[in-house]
Amino acid sequence: MAIKKSEMEQQEVFDRMAPGWYNRRHWTIFRTELEELAGKWQPGRLLNIGCGHGADFLPFSKSFELYGLDISREMLRFADKYAGKFSFPAGLVQGDAASLPFRSASFDYAIAVASFHHIDESAGRREAFTELKRVLRPGGEAFVTVWNHWQPAFWTKPKEVRVSWKTKEIELFRYYYLFSRSEIEKLARQAGFEISRSYAEASYRFPIKTFSRNICLLLRKAN
Repeated sequence: MAIKKSEMEQQEVFDRMAPGWYNRRHWTIFRTELEELAGKWQPGRLLNIGCGHGADFLPFSKSFELYGLDISREMLRFADKYAGKFSFPAGLVQGDAASLPFRSASFDYAIAVASFHHIDESAGRREAFTELKRVLRPGGEAFVTVWNHWQPAFWTKPKEVRVSWKTKEIELFRYYYLFSRSEIEKLARQAGFEISRSYAEASYRFPIKTFSRNICLLLRKAN
């Protein structure tokens, strides 16, 4: 399958970010959420979509059969390094969240942490949810996080933004699509998911979830 120009550009950005990302973002920022799921979910096959350098694997590393997908070959190289550092196996594949290279109903669980908001076409975002449902077994669950358009840093910005990442040599810009809560919930339902929970990240301490930095969804495939 040919890679679209936008995907190639994204791949290049994340390839060049990978060394710094591994060092500066060494631990998942969703530790509380992921550890809660690792305790709740029974051991099984888990797919990490947009796995990056692999930090989100760690809460699941003792009891789950782990697989990861990322568009960036360099991020996958660091994910392999991360898995080696913490002594857990993970099957790592380069690919696109909107066209997953896995058989239907082949995973018990999936996580997509901070990945779907990097897809720069509406059709691709819809396909990402459709593909997520396809690869889950009936009754399987998925945890998805995206950036919230209504977080204070972005509520006056357009829904599509470029966010800077600086290295010693160059400044890189990552594409983000900023979701509203109603929009991402609609996409999940259109794909056929049941929404078990829609919530803010654990580190957000205010009572109104509208303005959280992240939107977190816990989804279930009914059939």
